[in-house]
Amino acid sequence: MVSNAYLPVWRVFVVGEDSASSSFLIQPEVGMVSLDGNSIAASMFGEVIANQGARRAYGTTKVKTRLHQQGFRERVMRANREHCAMCRLRHKKLLDAAHIIPDSEPGGEAVVDNGLSLCKIHHATFDARVIGIDPDSLQIMVRRDVLQEVDGPMLRHGIQAMDGTKIWLPQRRKDRPDPERLAKRFEHFLRAG
Repeated sequence: MVSNAYLPVWRVFVVGEDSASSSFLIQPEVGMVSLDGNSIAASMFGEVIANQGARRAYGTTKVKTRLHQQGFRERVMRANREHCAMCRLRHKKLLDAAHIIPDSEPGGEAVVDNGLSLCKIHHATFDARVIGIDPDSLQIMVRRDVLQEVDGPMLRHGIQAMDGTKIWLPQRRKDRPDPERLAKRFEHFLRAG
C-alpha cells in the first residue's frame, strides 16, 4: 500500500487540521449522498461498506444543472452542421457546445455566436488554454510549451497538428463566433502561455 494516498469514497469537507500530528478533521456531506439506500451517516463507521474490498457501489447526489445548456448545444450543433470546428470530427456523441466566454462570466450568454462545436478533446484543450483561436486570422494556436512536448499520437496529431490551421465557420454569418468574444478569450490564452 502506498502511504499518504487516499481513496475518496464520498465527498467530504476538510474542517480542521492538526499539523503536529499531520492529520485532518473531515466532515462528510451528510444528507447529500446515499449508498445502497443508506445515508452517509449510517455508513460512516463502516456498517455499509466495511470489509467489502473493491466492490461496485453507486451513490446518489444532487447536481446543479444549467437548464439552458441543452438548447444551447442543439443550436450550436445545428449552426456548425454537427462537426468539430477544429478537427472536423462528425460524431455528434463526441461533440460539445463550448462557450467562448464561459457562462459564469459577463458576456457568457448561451447564444450561438458565443459557442463553438468542439470534440471533447478540443473542448478540454480550449478550456485549459492549451489551444487558442486568433480572433483576426481565425487560426488555431497551440501553447509553445505544448508544441515542444513529446508524447503519443493524440498530442502530435490531435493537438500539435492543429497549430496554424483555421477553424471551420458556419455558413450563416450570424452563427459565426463573435470576434469580440474570441478576442477576449484569446487574451486569456496568451496570458496562460
